[in-house]
Amino acid sequence: MIGIVLAALSGLVWGVGDFAGGKASQRIDAVTVVVLSKAASIPLLLVYLVLMPASPQAGVVGWGAAAGVFGVLGMMVFYKAMAGGAMTIVAPVSAVTTALLPLAAGLLQGERPGALALTGAGCAIAAIGLVSLAPGDGSVRVSGGLIGLALAAGVAFGLFFICLSAAGDAAGAAGGDAGMWPILGAQLAAVGLGAPLLLRRRGAPRPSGTPLRWLLGAGMLDMSANALYIVAVQNGDLSIIAPVASLYPVTTVLLAMFVDRERLRPVQLAGLGLAATALVLVAS
Repeated sequence: MIGIVLAALSGLVWGVGDFAGGKASQRIDAVTVVVLSKAASIPLLLVYLVLMPASPQAGVVGWGAAAGVFGVLGMMVFYKAMAGGAMTIVAPVSAVTTALLPLAAGLLQGERPGALALTGAGCAIAAIGLVSLAPGDGSVRVSGGLIGLALAAGVAFGLFFICLSAAGDAAGAAGGDAGMWPILGAQLAAVGLGAPLLLRRRGAPRPSGTPLRWLLGAGMLDMSANALYIVAVQNGDLSIIAPVASLYPVTTVLLAMFVDRERLRPVQLAGLGLAATALVLVAS
């Protein structure tokens, strides 16, 4: 049960972080937001490392670094896909793929969750797709390449979840606890991969004022959600934990409704109801 609660909390925090990152990206280049937010979160992560001590292991940090690489690559591909304008297609395709991959991986690894929990995971995946649907006017041509980018982003995000789970498994196989070391590996790898891209944007405006605060908030929230997820996946099945954690678009959509006064479409409202159903089922 604790794994489900932590997974739901990680999705909640990820959703708030995505909202903050979106706010920052309205004024700042997206690559700058991604790289600087991750770099800014490292001091807080060091605090978490002290509060949750564990012995560092090369395999654990390595899996974390792989997760960081997939996470950053997924963000870059996702932003490129979104630039194509077909948000109503790109967002749900990417989000559903993100949740499906860990579900399949967990089942292939021999996980056998109960029927209710598995049904809940399926409801969560359907809810993710419905909530992620954005209004479209049909004027944007959806090409095979655009769908490919959306799928690639979803696969990268799904591998991010799988690698963090593997880090916990590696620690358990060695008779230890992963702690926050996988997240340190992920953050450092993400910054290392993104830094060269950031240096190529020397002429871009430096973040300051409100956009900077949004950027810093996004970094702290994203890293904290990662930390919640790594603990959650060590206390539950990947096939259930990952779809629940992937419900983060629900939080982002709700914040857009309450903060930015965006109106929800009926299909998104249906997705919110399905998300609530999913949480009830997986917790049963």
